[in-house]
Amino acid sequence: MYVLGGYLFILNAYTFMLMGVDKRRAARRESRRRVPEKHFFTAAFIGGAAGVWAGMKWWRHKTQHRAFSVGIPYLLAIHLIALIVLGWLLAKNAAG
Repeated sequence: MYVLGGYLFILNAYTFMLMGVDKRRAARRESRRRVPEKHFFTAAFIGGAAGVWAGMKWWRHKTQHRAFSVGIPYLLAIHLIALIVLGWLLAKNAAG
C-alpha cells in the first residue's frame, strides 16, 4: 500500500506541476512547446487525475475545455471509488 501511495503522490505532483508549466507556455504563446492534451489525459488515467484537477483549479488552466472540466473530475471519482474498494478489500482480507 505504501508503494501505491508513493506512486500516486509522485504522479499527482508531476501532473500538477505540468499544468503550471503548460499554463506558463500558453501565456508566453510558446505553442510548439505546449504539453499535448493527450499527455494530460494519459497521466490522469493512470492515477494523476487529482494532480490535473488541482492544477486546473490552482493555475486556472484548461477550465473552459469541456473535456477537462467533465473528464478529469469523472476520472478522479473513478480513482477515489477504486481506492475505497481496494482499502475495503485489504481491510477485509487482513481481518481474516
